[in-house]
Amino acid sequence: MNKFILTILICLVTTLSYAQDSTTSQRWNLHFQTTYIYQYKPSFTAKYSGANSLITSEEKQNSLTATLYATARLWRGAYICLNPEVAGGSGLSGAFGMAGSTNGETFRVGDPAPTLYTARAFLSQTFPLGSKTEQQDDDANQLAGTQPVDYLSFYIGKFSLGDFFDNNEFANGPRTQFLNWAMMNNAAWDYAANTRGYTYSFTTILHRQSMSYKLGIAMLPKTANGPELNTDIANVYAINSEVSHAYKWHNKDGNIRFLGYLNTANMGTYRKAIDMSTIPDVVITRKSGNTKYGFGMNIDQQLSTNVGVWARLGWNDGKTETWCFTEADASVSLGLNIDGNLWKRKDDNIGIGMVANGISKDHRNYLAKGGYGFQLGDGALTYAPESILELYYSCKPNSNGIWLSGDYQLAFNPGYNADRGPLQVFSFRVHVAL
Repeated sequence: MNKFILTILICLVTTLSYAQDSTTSQRWNLHFQTTYIYQYKPSFTAKYSGANSLITSEEKQNSLTATLYATARLWRGAYICLNPEVAGGSGLSGAFGMAGSTNGETFRVGDPAPTLYTARAFLSQTFPLGSKTEQQDDDANQLAGTQPVDYLSFYIGKFSLGDFFDNNEFANGPRTQFLNWAMMNNAAWDYAANTRGYTYSFTTILHRQSMSYKLGIAMLPKTANGPELNTDIANVYAINSEVSHAYKWHNKDGNIRFLGYLNTANMGTYRKAIDMSTIPDVVITRKSGNTKYGFGMNIDQQLSTNVGVWARLGWNDGKTETWCFTEADASVSLGLNIDGNLWKRKDDNIGIGMVANGISKDHRNYLAKGGYGFQLGDGALTYAPESILELYYSCKPNSNGIWLSGDYQLAFNPGYNADRGPLQVFSFRVHVAL
């Protein structure tokens, strides 16, 4: 992996002298981020626990990520990005026991030691579909310069599908916004990714005026929540599509997005697992060609200069096992964002969000009979929707690139189990972006 990173960096440096865009366009840039999160969970009550349950005793965990964003222009309309990343630490109880896990910066990996890996390494090519242009700012994985308003773009390489799909102005990233998994993305979207959230994909975006159309095909992991991606793209694949519309409501910006996906992999089936054994095991029912499909809707709307609202709605068929993201077959979330301009702190903001997650009848029966998914399994289940309230305050103490956040989460029926909880989680976050 280190040789691969070094090779890409050499390519980036080499390409700088061959950029052919206007001299007003940025030829290359480097950005950096690091995020530290500390979490504390007081003890809570539970009638029983299983191998994948949240630990009921008091618990403290922390996490740290650091990412380098290197971007270089190749030729007109094309650029390449490389993002080496280091991640370490653990979520509460190893990120087990809840569909809406409480720290979006952590993964279900066995070793919490800091690990270096390639998060993103991709090529982008954009073709203008008109003469109108707009100015694009210098940012992570984004070069400053004039860009077409209407365009057709292609992305190929390694990245997160969340970079392009299911975006939301107010609930999209645990480094600066909501920490909970079910608020950073649609919990019912089992999006293609390895354990750390990345995949190899070919994605295209067609943007015309206020409409955007996205289509991507991506690799799925070899096993549920696995670190290695399956390269047999002819038989194991994920197809994602999204249509979005930007509009004005009472002269305030808004966006609505419709998402659909289809995963085909060697997945097991909950119903077959229940029929085969007293204590079901979905792993033994895995069969090539099994599918999971689902849909989502995503809205963000500015209500005033300083107040915005957002909402997501998601559903999947719930017949086959969760393969990548989190064990949720239905999810509804909504929230409010309040800008610090209201109290003369222009870089501060408050976020308030609520989410309710659910699972299919087959999925709940599987867990109730003692079955285990890759994330859930209390050994039994008294089913109830998992409900979570999250409140955070993010502040920027001065003009440098440091943000400090305090976060509170209150969860009812963690892991869809009315016999467990409620629980509280207190978090402190430091985010640095350069």
